Amino acid sequence: MIAFERGNIRAPELFGDYWLNSEPLMMRELRGGVVLIEFWDYSNTGSARTSPYLREWYSRYRDFDLRIVGVHTPQFKFGRNPDNVEAAIRKAHIEYPVVTDNDGVIWTAYSSRIWPTRYLVDRDGFLRYSHQGEGAYEQFERGIQTLLIEAGYRGVFPDLVLPIREADAPWAICHRATPEIQLGYLRGILGNPEGHGPESTVLYHDQGFRLPGRLYLDGKWFSERERIRYEGEAGETGSATVLYDALEVDSVMNVDGGIPAKVFATQDKQSLTKENAGLDILFDEGGESYLLVDSPRRFNVVVNRDFGSHELELSLRAPGVEVFAMSFVTGVISELVSAN
Repeated sequence: MIAFERGNIRAPELFGDYWLNSEPLMMRELRGGVVLIEFWDYSNTGSARTSPYLREWYSRYRDFDLRIVGVHTPQFKFGRNPDNVEAAIRKAHIEYPVVTDNDGVIWTAYSSRIWPTRYLVDRDGFLRYSHQGEGAYEQFERGIQTLLIEAGYRGVFPDLVLPIREADAPWAICHRATPEIQLGYLRGILGNPEGHGPESTVLYHDQGFRLPGRLYLDGKWFSERERIRYEGEAGETGSATVLYDALEVDSVMNVDGGIPAKVFATQDKQSLTKENAGLDILFDEGGESYLLVDSPRRFNVVVNRDFGSHELELSLRAPGVEVFAMSFVTGVISELVSAN
């Protein structure tokens, strides 16, 4: 967490596109209290994992004059649709105000670089603390309490929010997970030697030789700026395979045309089970594990019992499924936990 010198950096205004859960707010109108500004994206894994803390802080401290404003700066084009953002807010039970920042105006004004990033603004409208990414929840909550005291609160604060996950604890030392994989030719790099064919369909052949942290395609795929789309015909099967190191795996997907499509998931050549299936995994009558891709969002694919190395394959049997990104969640180094 970064601390800023008091009275040094004025918090920029929140000139966004659409306001949800609130009428438009101005920073100058919020002076006198403490403001937490959270830059997030509803399809981003880190944002989703941070969200429970934001909701809990809002519940605990809003009566003490803490205001929270979520700034939704979209990573992908579908995130510019306010209806998609509003649906995500409802699903996540977010009650505090959210402003959409489709062109990144607020993002740029605050010099944000990654999702999520959060800032604390004091009673005089100056930036005091910031943190990029997940973690530092206890530190940040203490920062909230410090600024509330500066703003005049003299009562008793509630206990600090307990870590929701073991990896969130201040003492946690975590493994190095596979970095996020971006798809689409603008930022993505495929493991296949064919690479991307910008704005064209390529017939890929996965030869089975794979390097960790790269996505390998098989079948006909169309490459766009920020996504790849399966273009196989009826009766054909395509796949996307990755060797990864992580505890959990998420994938951002959508389906072209709006008709829900099944994406079958296997890990280490086996169907997922109830012990390692992600929250969005379903099972057919034969026990095969699959995702029902029905809207542009993040899908939780795998939740392993322990951090480890695995091979994940997504298999597609109908055209139109779009894949934007895959992200990987770390886990605590169990040997160090046992030693302590």
